[in-house]
This record gives sequence, structure tokens and C-alpha cells, in this order.
Amino acid sequence: MPTQQNETGLTLLQRFIPDGFSHAATSFVESLKSTRSRKKRRRNRHVVVKRRNIYGKRAADLINFYLRLADIPIRFLSDVREWRRWEVGCFRMLNGDRFRASVTDLRTISLHKLPGQSLWEHMKAGTLNRQILRAAGREFRRAHDQRPHRSKEPWSHADASMTNVIYNPKSGRARLIDFEIVHVESLPTLARHADDLRVFLLDMVGTVPASQWLPFAVSFLRAYGNREVMAELRKQLVVPGGLALIWWSVRTNFVKSAQVKRRLKELRAAITRLQTHSADRARQRRRPSMTCQVKRAGMPIAKSRTRAIREMAKAVSPGMPRRLPTKR
Repeated sequence: MPTQQNETGLTLLQRFIPDGFSHAATSFVESLKSTRSRKKRRRNRHVVVKRRNIYGKRAADLINFYLRLADIPIRFLSDVREWRRWEVGCFRMLNGDRFRASVTDLRTISLHKLPGQSLWEHMKAGTLNRQILRAAGREFRRAHDQRPHRSKEPWSHADASMTNVIYNPKSGRARLIDFEIVHVESLPTLARHADDLRVFLLDMVGTVPASQWLPFAVSFLRAYGNREVMAELRKQLVVPGGLALIWWSVRTNFVKSAQVKRRLKELRAAITRLQTHSADRARQRRRPSMTCQVKRAGMPIAKSRTRAIREMAKAVSPGMPRRLPTKR
């Protein structure tokens, strides 16, 4: 019954939202982030200047109201001070080894522009490949192992679309950007990390050719390599219903539901195979013998120790030898 409701909801949504409207809808969602970015050159270095609009808080509060109603576990950072702290802090934590970020004024921050192109640009240009996706998977795994300042919980992105992953072909490294959205605090770590992977994969679900979809997705997940998160991801690869269907359609760029469901079904089966294969390899891996022990100089071997015990057991008393003196 829920499946039928989802299909009906998608059909109605697609009737009222034509294919050509997807770009406009996506642009509207981007505008709700209420931040404007522009590129500049300072001291022989390219930087990105991000400025929060005067009405940014109202726009963020509006979209957060919808997210609460739809039970979607993410929130836009509406408070400008909280946004500045989080955006700069995340950039420094993930990219501070080579790049810098700073607060310029009350509503503005400045970030070093990362070299390379976003994976969305690569996908649209037809240059996306498994090497790039493996680099992205490794970066997500590294990022998910980080802990923000004064936080005991591992970090998550909450808006991990392909537009927010930059790949540098010279270094072969992928990096994450754009930290204006956070997961709700009550969401468990596994669910947050799985949601990041799901958002990333949904960008590909309706754009890459059918022959590339599964190999690309599997390459990304293998490089990520966390079996527990992938098990949680498998549960999340279903089309939602109700108000959440609108956000889902934006995430999938308004691709027809039949294609989305077919590809997600393929991916769920691929994740199951990945987990089974990993479990088989773990069982086949040679384990050290439980009977082995570290030998030290002077330590008797098992045979000599056994012989000594037998000699003591056969003796008449602890102080009497086993054999009597020989008569002459």
C-alpha cells in the first residue's frame, strides 16, 4: 500500500512539475540558502567570498519549517553567527592543511578557492570516472572520522551533493566544501553518514548512463569502505512519501520515478553483494593459532616440560628418585 501511495504522489508531482522546471526548482532551493558567493583575487590567490543576505534568516527559517513538517533531518543554519562559525570551522578542519578560511565581517567570510572542478561539472561534461569517485569515497571516509571542535560526535556534511565535492586532477584528491546545512542533533551517527552517501549518489541516479550507474556507485562505496554505514545506506535507498517527496524529487533532479526505483533496487542488491564478499574475505583470512606462544631463551619446549611432569608423578616421593641405586 505505501508503494502505491508513493507512485501516485510521484505521478501527481510530475504532472504539475514538467521536466524543464527542474532547473528552476533546484535554483530556488539554492536561493533559500540565502548566501551569495563571488570569486576574487587577493594577494595572488583566488578566494571565494560568501556573504549572508539581510533576509537570509527569514528564508532559512521558511525552509526549516518545511523540513520539520516533512520530517527531514537536516536544517539550514539561519543564525548568521552560527553559520560563520560552522562554515569556517568545517573548512579549516577538512582543508586547513593547505587552504585558509577567515571571517571578514558580521555577514561575510572568505575561503581559499580549491583547485579543480566539482564532480557535478565532471558528470555534466562526461569526464566523471571511477578514479574520481574513488577519491570522493576516500574523502568522505576521512571526513566522517573527524570530530568538530568541542564535539564528541563524528562530523557529517548534511548537504553532500556532487556540487560540493571538488576534485583536483593534479593531486588526485577530492575535497568537500559548502557547509550551510547541518543534520539534526538527535540523528544517530550511522544515519547521518549514510544520508551523506545517499545525497551524493542521488545526484548520479538520473544523470549518468545506465551502463555506468552501478559501476560508478560501487567504486564510490568500495573506496568509502565502512560496512556499517553501507548497511544503513541500504535501508535509506527507498522513495519516501508525503511532503518529503518534494525534497526527494529536488535531490534526484525530478527524474522519473521508474528509473529511480530501478536503479536504487540495483544498488541495494550491489551493497548486499559487497557486504557478503567482505564477510567471506574476513573468514578466509588466516588467523593466528591459539596454541602458539612466544618462546624465550631457557624456556623448555612442550616435550621436555611433559617429561619432567611425568618423572615427578612416577617418583615415590618428591625427594626420592624414580630408580633405586644400582648394586655393585
